[in-house]
Amino acid sequence: MFAVHLMAFYCSKLKEDQIKKVDRFLYHMRLSDETLLDIMARFQAEMQKGLGKDTNPTASVKMLPTFVRAIPDGSENGEFLSLDLGGSKFRVLKVQVSEEGKRNVQMESQFYPTPNEIIRGNGSELFDYVADCLADFMKTKGLKHKKLPLGLTFSFPCRQMKLEEGILLSWTKKFKARGIQGTDVVSCLTKAIRKHKDIDVDILALVNDTVGTMMTCAYDDPYCEVGVIIGTGTNACYMEDMSNIDLVEGDEGRMCINTEWGAFGDDGALEDIRTEFDRELDLGSLNPGKQLFEKMISGLYLGELVRIILLKMAKAGLLFGGEKSSALHTKGKIETRHVAAMEKYKEGLANTREILTDLGLEPSEADCIAVQHVCTIVSFRSANLCAAALAAILTRLRENKKLARLRTTVGMDGTLYKIHPQYPKRLHKVVRRLVPNCDVRFLLSESGSTKGAAMVTAVASRVQAQRKQIDKVLALFRLTREQLMDVQSKMRTEFEYGLKKDTHLMATVKMLPTYVCGTPDGTEKGKFLALDLGGTNFRVLLVKIRSGRRSVQMYNKIFTIPLEIMQGTGEELFDHIVQCIADFLDYMGLKGAQLPLGFTFSFPCRQTSIDKGTLIEWTKGFKATDCEGEDMVDMLREAIKRRNEFDLDIVALVNDTVGTMMTCGHEDPNCEIGLIAGTGSNMCYMEEMKNIELVEGDEGKMCINTEWGAFGDNGCIDDIWTQYDKKVDEGSLNPGKQRYEKMTSGMYLGEIVQQILIDLTKQSLLFRGQMSERLQTRGIFETKFLSQIESDRLALLQVRRILQQLGLDSTCEDSIVVKEVCGAVSRRAAQLYGAGLAAVVEKRRQDQGLEYLKITVGVDGTLYKLHPHFSRILQETVKELAPQCDVTLMLSEDGSGKGAALITAVAKRLQQAQKED
Repeated sequence: MFAVHLMAFYCSKLKEDQIKKVDRFLYHMRLSDETLLDIMARFQAEMQKGLGKDTNPTASVKMLPTFVRAIPDGSENGEFLSLDLGGSKFRVLKVQVSEEGKRNVQMESQFYPTPNEIIRGNGSELFDYVADCLADFMKTKGLKHKKLPLGLTFSFPCRQMKLEEGILLSWTKKFKARGIQGTDVVSCLTKAIRKHKDIDVDILALVNDTVGTMMTCAYDDPYCEVGVIIGTGTNACYMEDMSNIDLVEGDEGRMCINTEWGAFGDDGALEDIRTEFDRELDLGSLNPGKQLFEKMISGLYLGELVRIILLKMAKAGLLFGGEKSSALHTKGKIETRHVAAMEKYKEGLANTREILTDLGLEPSEADCIAVQHVCTIVSFRSANLCAAALAAILTRLRENKKLARLRTTVGMDGTLYKIHPQYPKRLHKVVRRLVPNCDVRFLLSESGSTKGAAMVTAVASRVQAQRKQIDKVLALFRLTREQLMDVQSKMRTEFEYGLKKDTHLMATVKMLPTYVCGTPDGTEKGKFLALDLGGTNFRVLLVKIRSGRRSVQMYNKIFTIPLEIMQGTGEELFDHIVQCIADFLDYMGLKGAQLPLGFTFSFPCRQTSIDKGTLIEWTKGFKATDCEGEDMVDMLREAIKRRNEFDLDIVALVNDTVGTMMTCGHEDPNCEIGLIAGTGSNMCYMEEMKNIELVEGDEGKMCINTEWGAFGDNGCIDDIWTQYDKKVDEGSLNPGKQRYEKMTSGMYLGEIVQQILIDLTKQSLLFRGQMSERLQTRGIFETKFLSQIESDRLALLQVRRILQQLGLDSTCEDSIVVKEVCGAVSRRAAQLYGAGLAAVVEKRRQDQGLEYLKITVGVDGTLYKLHPHFSRILQETVKELAPQCDVTLMLSEDGSGKGAALITAVAKRLQQAQKED
């Protein structure tokens, strides 16, 4: 029993001594967590350098854009071919992806050898060989007369400018084919395939093996956004935000970046980490000074690194009694498979003895323990270095998403990772230690990167088909210059119809006289009340005007108009308005004061004087009964009488558009047009009295309220009216009316977008074809969301959050499409506004017989104020359609309520002047 214990102690002591001996010799290969965090920071800096346009040329980590913009979503289907060139064998694969999102893939493949004379010979012969193998495979599988999409997995650094094109930067591993570096490998392969007249393939994608790995795993796990290969070579890819990739135009969405991390350290960034053994290995390689990180990690080099260490230890008398064999001196005699075998849990020592014996050595027990520990240190360093670089990628992903904690999946492949018994466990443990704020799942790519190339091709095929359908929808909203000129011309015709007595009744644009005959001249003064009714909010204002421009003080209070009042009786509506006025007078301490009042009433009215206006029809959701055909001023006076608390001098009934013009006219005498781009859409302008046949008199000017929202009600713009506009119109309170307004105003743009999103979802082009109840809820997509989504400052992640608030679970790709839809709808609206405005400024120029007109347009409305691009597109359109007009758009800061007070003040001034006359 004592002998057994003694033997165990001896073995334990022997093992301990050997391990200490190796640890001392390989001290520099053992990396602390502190060192790994430092390497991680260095790699992050290299990634940033590789992504920058100016810094990329000198970056060792090239961060190559792959033009793979989407991962599989389960809707891919069809038959695809895939080629995998980059390792010791060449593989051809046929992949059948099932329909209906069942995520079922069937594969048939065949391996072909890659002889040295082919991979190190003439480049054209290499691609001829690949094409011959493809033709053989297609013949064997009976595919010769089918046209099939093909994906090429090409495991060498390439600079891509599109998905189906790649310029070879350099050969790595054992490949050295002449005449290919600096050329497009897809063109080389296409040229070789064309020699086979009996096969027809369409190369849709060039894919790095790492990208293939990520795509293979992403098909099974949608959280997969990183791919790592640790095999003959090593590399990683991940999904990067487009806004961070300077090398590619565009900021929307994400793109897979092939890091080519094998070259990390080629610029000297890892010199303090590299050892004398690494330097010796590098000098004896095919590409000295290149791929230095890869040479410390990958399967092609680990065995050779172990051989160099063992030889040096033997020479130092630390192994094999100082004896060396010719095999130990021979490059390539120890391979990575030997390293893996020596590190096996139970049979590792026996394997070590057998391998060393095969090398012509006579190892002792102590030698076997020492050699096994050398293998452990070399492979552990490999896993540590990989973990540090991967941790840098995971940190970048987390920071891009602005998350405190990241949940993600890493797709893994490569022979070293697969066959080494301890490697995966070591890698996973170190990664989790370095990034404790990332929940990482490691998923082994069972089918290899070749299936990934087929998946990239399948996704490219799906995206291509979907893109065509989406573009077809968006094309309906892209107006040509000719179409806009046509709208301008028709609008001008409708203006003329509306102004003339004979055609006024048949005109859709009613051109209503407002009896506002002057704009402020700066002499107005006094206290005025103003009311502003035009949407769900009702405002009461006290406006104090001192003579002289810009000297206006305002006090106001906002009241809501409940839906039951908006759509109740006229009496209830006006009683509610008077209640609000009473509350305001009470609040301001003005009960009993008889003040002149201007009433901004933003609905179509036919006026016979400045203080009389008959409602033609309700718009913007109002439906109060017994109002249409009635005088709104009389209804307000009657409601004030019913309350019998105060009396007011109602001087003017004003449209909000006129109020906007007057507000801006108070600051800029050149302002003769008012424009509203908000809940509703309208425009007014100062017209020559001689052109207004509905009102007597030829002298001077009068403001015309165009009520252009009804433009197109006669079908004159049906050619640009889409199926989505029709849907919105059918679901509105006034079907067939206010067509132009329904294509341009804030009340309807969100609804148009919603109808498009519903249609795209039905076609399985959005939200994975899953129609939510929320998406179908009327009014869910408000116009304010268009403004938010189209903001240049808003990252796609925030767009996704807005959609999630709406109950829409979107992918990154969905968010891009939603943003495009919003952009198309709002752009069309701004262009239509521009065409209408161009019609009126051209009319004013021609009426005045001017070669060049300089004019200011007062603008108000939430759409104009809040939308990030609306004002710019509107201005550009006017400039293009009315080049002889210099149009200044002036934002009305104080709204149309102040305008009502100013009109009242102007009316009072004109009344006074008449009395004096």
